[in-house]
Amino acid sequence: MTETPDAGQHPVNPPREELLAERLAAKPGPTGPARTSVVRALSALSRLDRACYQAVARLPASKLDPPLRRVANFADFSKPWFIVAAMLALFGGSRGRRAAMTGIAAIGATSFAVNQPMKLVSARTRPDRTNVPRERWVDMPESTSFPSGHSASAAAFASAVGDVIPAARIPLRAAASLVAFTRVYTGVHYPSDVVVGATAGALLGRLTALAARRIRRAS
Repeated sequence: MTETPDAGQHPVNPPREELLAERLAAKPGPTGPARTSVVRALSALSRLDRACYQAVARLPASKLDPPLRRVANFADFSKPWFIVAAMLALFGGSRGRRAAMTGIAAIGATSFAVNQPMKLVSARTRPDRTNVPRERWVDMPESTSFPSGHSASAAAFASAVGDVIPAARIPLRAAASLVAFTRVYTGVHYPSDVVVGATAGALLGRLTALAARRIRRAS
């Protein structure tokens, strides 16, 4: 993903879900059971999200920190997926080339969807990673936090390529899951950023693969 790194910290603003809950609660009109349930659900989601983030942040420094930090850095700008696509195109025959093209198309569609409407609408600030050991820090991206672009691109590529080459599904999904985990582990994303990003990416990857299949059949 094209997230511009920045070594600085983002300011700590009120959680986006809490702001939505407050606005919904303050909205004029009768407060019915449905609105109350939504407000409570948003508040609970916010608390759970931050509790999970802090649980990961407070994990003590370990020997896993350097390799996971390297994985997080290497995943910038979708480098792993472009490398895999190149290998498939070079050594995978016609099927590999088709998988590579579908995977790259999925990354492009997902990058646009995540970096434009989704991130701009959410405007969620990055986490305060004060409690994250510095041994695992990576540069804090300047883009908004929700959803995770790295997780979205990884899931999109795994989904699209896995549709063309089913044998690649498990290893690619495992690699995508590792990248997604590092986004929380290094302190640059909340868990919900990663979950929503991966879900959106998987869906867009699947849709891209279906579109590519229809185009191929029609040609």
